[in-house]
Amino acid sequence: MTPLFGFFGLGVPEMIVLGIIAVLLFGKRLPDMAKYIGKSVVEFKKGMHGLESGFDDIANPHTATSAPSTSVQAEPIRPPQRVAPAAPKFDDAPAAAPINTQITANPPQP
Repeated sequence: MTPLFGFFGLGVPEMIVLGIIAVLLFGKRLPDMAKYIGKSVVEFKKGMHGLESGFDDIANPHTATSAPSTSVQAEPIRPPQRVAPAAPKFDDAPAAAPINTQITANPPQP
């Protein structure tokens, strides 16, 4: 008899160890993680089914069911438009006249 995950060489003891590690790492979030992983797998399968049916439609165009045509025409494709940058642009202004920063021992007298 082959192990549960024979492709990876994982048997029941290894799966138990991985389960314990998962509980230690994720704790209370483990059910949420399992739910999200399950949703991801379902979405992946739906995508693969859609991809396979798309290939079937391409391979056999006469057997594909055609959608009823609608009288609404699609909007024509517009050329790309320039978008103004969101960040402000800073101009490099010339520096003002240098300020005298020399420190003298005797300050000027009034």
